[in-house]
Amino acid sequence: MLDADVVVVGAGPVGLTLAMDLAWRGRRVIVLETRRRDEPPSVKSNHVSARSMEIFRRLGVALKVRNAGLPPDYPNDVAYRTSFLGRELTRIKIPCRAERYTSKDGPDTWWPTPEPPHRINQIYLEPVLFDHLSSMPGVRILSGTSLVDFRQSPEGVIASARERDTAEEIAASCRFLVGCDGGRSLVRNTIGGRLSGDPVLQRVQSSFIRAPKLLEMLRQRGGTPAWASFALNPRQSGNVYAIDGKETWLVHVYLNADVTEFDAVDRDGAIRTVLGVDGDFQYELIAKEDWIGRRLITDKVRDGRVFICGDACHLWVPYAGYGMNAGIADAANLAWLLAAHLEGWADERILNAYEAERLPITEQVSHFAMDHAHAMAKARKSIPPDIEVEGPEGDAVRGLIGQSAYDLNVQQYCCAGLNFGYYYRGSPIIAYDEEIPPPYTMGDFTPSTAPGARVPHFWLADGRSLYDAMGPYYTLLRSDPGVDAYGLTTAASAVGMPLTVLDIAATELPAVYQHPLILARPDQHVAWRGDRLPNNPAALMNILRGSQGV
Repeated sequence: MLDADVVVVGAGPVGLTLAMDLAWRGRRVIVLETRRRDEPPSVKSNHVSARSMEIFRRLGVALKVRNAGLPPDYPNDVAYRTSFLGRELTRIKIPCRAERYTSKDGPDTWWPTPEPPHRINQIYLEPVLFDHLSSMPGVRILSGTSLVDFRQSPEGVIASARERDTAEEIAASCRFLVGCDGGRSLVRNTIGGRLSGDPVLQRVQSSFIRAPKLLEMLRQRGGTPAWASFALNPRQSGNVYAIDGKETWLVHVYLNADVTEFDAVDRDGAIRTVLGVDGDFQYELIAKEDWIGRRLITDKVRDGRVFICGDACHLWVPYAGYGMNAGIADAANLAWLLAAHLEGWADERILNAYEAERLPITEQVSHFAMDHAHAMAKARKSIPPDIEVEGPEGDAVRGLIGQSAYDLNVQQYCCAGLNFGYYYRGSPIIAYDEEIPPPYTMGDFTPSTAPGARVPHFWLADGRSLYDAMGPYYTLLRSDPGVDAYGLTTAASAVGMPLTVLDIAATELPAVYQHPLILARPDQHVAWRGDRLPNNPAALMNILRGSQGV
């Protein structure tokens, strides 16, 4: 019988992040992963959001992640062309890795964050996270091991697993079990969670290929490489992602709504049309990665001591790259809540905040993605037949389509709103006031210190990120030394709640900081703010640690 504080089912990016965060907080973790250690992940996700990179920064793995993926000088732009090798219509500028911290050229270079986003495919991301987790104390990873069943009691959970090659039965005792086991989640099904929404929004015939000559052919034709290259033509629309920046590519072929079978479309012919190559061009099909874009949300994320995260909770068309990244946000939210309760200073009711906070956000993001999927499908249908015609008339058409593509898509590839604008409303562990946070959209955001919003980032006078200076749990940001924090620190100490006081000179603060006291949560969301201490600090502490939760 193995033993841990938490058993995490699934070692994809979400499960790895959850396990890292728990281990970073000193908890003992067992990870069960069906794949063997030497089995590579699929080429699904291609983007790590700025918010996820902020989480990785706190966990000490951001630099390792940023140093992996595309070559440092490979353009991270999003290009729109008549085909991969065809005429360029427009380009959304995104800095390459080497210029990510210094470039001012592009619509996402103004973001107030210590960690801008990073373009990296999952096949490079997962090994970095896996190796980092493997080096952390208190972690045991069982690769090639599948969860079979579990049973829970008021005291804990017993997980039954099976080793893939030997069929050896393994039992693990834990306080909590978390399913990060994907869209077909055994954990979700076992706790009775049901997905509902829109089961089919878009079918995509996706192919992972090796084409060593493709990049050179693009350059010979005067083209500039891009991280993503959309092909817009009336014959076959698609998209090509650069995987290694040299010879491997992921080719998405968007199927028409009336096509319900992936094999109904000639894969080779569709790939060649999207690439803009003839029948003599040679490439290798490494793997078929066909997928269906959906909008499905679970009706529950918890049953007693068992939780689910990531794709087990929500599935949607991965526009704006917020499939995996929403799951990473789930993991960061749940990790500190579990750790706080396991450390003994938070009531078990603090765990109610996970569903109260994350379900509404994922529901909202799912609609952002669905609406954009519909807009993209409509745009693909309206590609005029003369987009590839030579001469002034063709140039005029290409100019209009290019501008339309830019205006529609810059919000998803430079999605400041999704990264920094979401806020938690109706949480049992946030002390709200009269202010309503700014509207939540995909592309734009307005910084706010309203309770529930992300604590606005800024750089301290000593060069540190505000987030680097904050404590591992609650942090009181104080910009007026004349306000005595003793009442709060005493109330926190009385219940064993970790509270860091961070004094910041008022001259360092951005204008959005209008209150001398801001109480930040471990996940960098505002828990409370005020001009002076609350009348009853002990009551505030009870809210923050869940003892007044439903």
